[in-house]
Amino acid sequence: MIIGWHVVVCAYGFWLPNDPRGSGSHYVGSDDLFRVAGRATPVTGGRSRASDPHDVAARQNAKAQLAREPVKFTGLQARAIAAGFGWAAKEGGYMIHACSVMPRHAHLVLARHARPVGRIVSHLKSRATHQLHREGLIASNNVPERAAPSIWARGHWCVFLNAELDIARAVRYVENNPIKDGLRPQSWSFVVPFNGRRDIPPA
Repeated sequence: MIIGWHVVVCAYGFWLPNDPRGSGSHYVGSDDLFRVAGRATPVTGGRSRASDPHDVAARQNAKAQLAREPVKFTGLQARAIAAGFGWAAKEGGYMIHACSVMPRHAHLVLARHARPVGRIVSHLKSRATHQLHREGLIASNNVPERAAPSIWARGHWCVFLNAELDIARAVRYVENNPIKDGLRPQSWSFVVPFNGRRDIPPA
């Protein structure tokens, strides 16, 4: 029985649908990207593939085909994105057990909800983008928000969590994610601490 989700949302250009390490995508929307790097490389399973050996040159060559520069969030933008997530959580009644906003992606651990996870992710992305515009943190050059290029990659990556142990592991992974990359720990007011099992051995 699914009791939660570990969700990853990526900034535009961070993880391409035909990344040689695999992806959560089934479709390549750019003709140039398809021509250079081929079909999408869908994979399943819950483990991270960020450290998998792969052809780095091929990955970088694929990124060179993007229509615009990959998005990288500043610290101010990361705070605005988190505020947008909190806004969506309040509107939708989502329980978020962990959240980390990294320079090129964000992790969230969500408790199960009546809404499908895809709809929740769309809501989270939408409010995060809106908050960035509210705070003037996207250079829109007077382009209306609805017409501005998206800061997000399409879709999301999701692991279904079936037990308290799974949620505890995911929470710890998300909490440690900034620290692992040399960033400060993150604490957000909308995060609801997980009160289940946390006495688990290191991964």
